[in-house]
Amino acid sequence: MKAAEVHKLSPEELKVEANRLRRKLFDLRVQTVTEKIADTSQFRKTRKDLARVLTEANGRTAGATDSAKKSAKKSAGTGGTS
Repeated sequence: MKAAEVHKLSPEELKVEANRLRRKLFDLRVQTVTEKIADTSQFRKTRKDLARVLTEANGRTAGATDSAKKSAKKSAGTGGTS
């Protein structure tokens, strides 16, 4: 999954995708114990995809929090003192 694809996802879709990737990592770990894995590069690809999704989700929540703080500061700062 490319970063551009992650940017297009809604917040709810980001949560679903993160859960799907976590499950995929779990399944890969189970496969290493129970059977042979044909493509071991899937671990790295899945971890990186999960990191992209979580980074985007955290960036959005941090951006929303920062903008709320800025607007609160603006409204609090316009009171004016004599």
